[in-house]
Amino acid sequence: MLNRRTVFTALVMVVGLSAFCAADEPQGRVFPPGSRPDDARLKPLRTLRDAYHPWSPPSTRAAWEEEATRIRQQLLVSNGLWPMPEKTPLEPVIRQIADRGDYTVHAVHFASRPGHYVTGNLYRPKDRDGRLPAVLSPHGHWQNGRFYDAGKSGASEQLAIGAEEYMSGARFPLQARMVQLARMGCVVFHYDMVGYAESTAIPHREGFNDAESALWLVNKMGLQTWNSVRALDFLAGLPDVDPERIAVTGASGGGTQTFVLCAIDPRPAVAFPAVMVSTAMQGGCVCENASYLRVGINNVAFAALFAPKPLGLSGADDWTIDIETKGLPELRQVWSMYGAAENVHARALPRFKHNYNQVSREMMYAWLAEHLDLDVQEPVRESDFWPLSPEELAVFDEQHPRPEDEKGPAELREDLIAEARAIYQDLLPESAEGIDEYRRVVGAALRVMLDGDAPAAEDVVREETATTDHGRYRLVRGYCGTRSGGEQIPTVAWVPTEEGNGSVVAWFDGAGKAHLFADDGGPSERARQLLDAGFAVVSADLFLTGEYVEVEETASRMKVDSGYPGYTFGYNRPLLTQRVRDIVVVTAAIRSHEEVERTHLVGTGNAGPMVLLARSLLGERVERTLADVGAFTFEAIEDPADPMFLPGALRYGDLGGLAATAFPAALDLFVAEADQPGLQSLRTVYQAGGQSLSVVEERLTVRTVLQHLQQAEPTPR
Repeated sequence: MLNRRTVFTALVMVVGLSAFCAADEPQGRVFPPGSRPDDARLKPLRTLRDAYHPWSPPSTRAAWEEEATRIRQQLLVSNGLWPMPEKTPLEPVIRQIADRGDYTVHAVHFASRPGHYVTGNLYRPKDRDGRLPAVLSPHGHWQNGRFYDAGKSGASEQLAIGAEEYMSGARFPLQARMVQLARMGCVVFHYDMVGYAESTAIPHREGFNDAESALWLVNKMGLQTWNSVRALDFLAGLPDVDPERIAVTGASGGGTQTFVLCAIDPRPAVAFPAVMVSTAMQGGCVCENASYLRVGINNVAFAALFAPKPLGLSGADDWTIDIETKGLPELRQVWSMYGAAENVHARALPRFKHNYNQVSREMMYAWLAEHLDLDVQEPVRESDFWPLSPEELAVFDEQHPRPEDEKGPAELREDLIAEARAIYQDLLPESAEGIDEYRRVVGAALRVMLDGDAPAAEDVVREETATTDHGRYRLVRGYCGTRSGGEQIPTVAWVPTEEGNGSVVAWFDGAGKAHLFADDGGPSERARQLLDAGFAVVSADLFLTGEYVEVEETASRMKVDSGYPGYTFGYNRPLLTQRVRDIVVVTAAIRSHEEVERTHLVGTGNAGPMVLLARSLLGERVERTLADVGAFTFEAIEDPADPMFLPGALRYGDLGGLAATAFPAALDLFVAEADQPGLQSLRTVYQAGGQSLSVVEERLTVRTVLQHLQQAEPTPR
């Protein structure tokens, strides 16, 4: 028979901390007074304007393709596009507005979704036969968008520094790009970003920046990305377009839309995002940021999702100036895995500020000419053209009014939330056959929201720092974490001195591990009763509780951007996520011991919902889960700075919908009301699968814990 004392003295851990007297630390301190965990998460929060956002691709193609799937799902979830919405009829309206001899220009609008319209101009080459290559072109944050006019003074400056050759291109650089591509034989669609030019029903930076929008993952970036997907639908569906030869190019915010679209949609054949892919500033607008978007990754990683197809990049004297040395090497590493290193190219032009000027455009023309197999003379040089005024380019005028059903931000937001709710309802299984698909879709979203699966055993770090006898019980103190994450989670274990039953109760409470201690430093009443029943009991200070907050500077580690939570949660994991991860890591550390026969999870206080969420990531590592969730629902959270805030939680069925991915795990829930709506999806999934679900309308106590656990325990030895 194995000695259970040997088993449990190694339940918690780290490296190199000296033991100190437990009698001086009645609440089971792990770290000496005045100190704190040396936890990697206590470093400054990441922001979009950090000087360096590193990312390194995996070393093998198989590992990269697994990583690519994860990154693509992260991108789709953050944009509120997982799963993709239904594609409703575009019903495009195309009206010719100019004939320039070798090309024509058309005004276009279509409904990317009911009541929301994409506007733009279509450029078509004349006297060309058959299906033609095409270019989709989002414009970026230039003033007035596709109507941009640099003015005579601004144009003169561009001519003087050699950025442009003609006054037409210097004043109207966006038009110049479309005209030249049309002259090269391409059908080109130049469309408006939300809030620019004629896409004015929805302000560009307003309307989707609050807590409710984030809880539903309704954001400006997702709306704009959906517009890009539908713009690609429009372009690929034109009778004169070859859908196998479509390129996408844009600069700045248009560069962001270029690499985002090409990351999530397989149809583009060539891409050229200009002055946007870098390891420095990642995109400063709400249309380029969303919760979860760049947690652990950067724009280079998104661009890499296009491999092995041809990807060209330009840099300038801005955040992309180092693209040739920071970004391009990582991209070449990915393309080399496919034997296609020649298909990725980047060149910085440091003599120019942020731009898509003629010099940069001609780089792009050469790239598209080669990879779209265009019949053009090289080198490709721009020629002069006859610009159209904003009035001439306009889609809407007195004779062509805006659609009567066009929706403003409040109405559109309501529709987007209703659509998200309907998509989720369609996922809910009616029988056991639908549960796998539910778990696939919602489970993928949950892993994005909660930072992946449980850590592998080899990644877990655990270290005992002090052991103290308390008569019939032994207290083990230490901390645990992962090698990859650098956590140091203060953790304690109470262990029966006599032979235990081989089971561990991991009991987490919102206040931290102090709930396992009496005033004299011995076990609390709840801990003592479990110990006397043969259980070992483990708890921990979850991130920024207990010992974490005893040093003043750690108390405000998660300051949320007051204007838009996506600026914070697009780069940093929510506090709730980090605390759920701590539960997962501590539980994984317990289960990494072969001698531990059974592990049970218990959650009280704010940790009740956290334990329920963590259970979905722990697979077979847990026998039974008892969670006191009270009246908790994500729908009641109104402040993004709330420690329980979790972007996307409502999109995937609230607490119950997320927890349902744990099916068929044994769950015992203690609630304020038996029929509280936040748990309805959990009931639906378990009922569909024929699995029992215990929901008790009372608070969880040690008595009820023992009642539930002893029913599942073997007879004590």
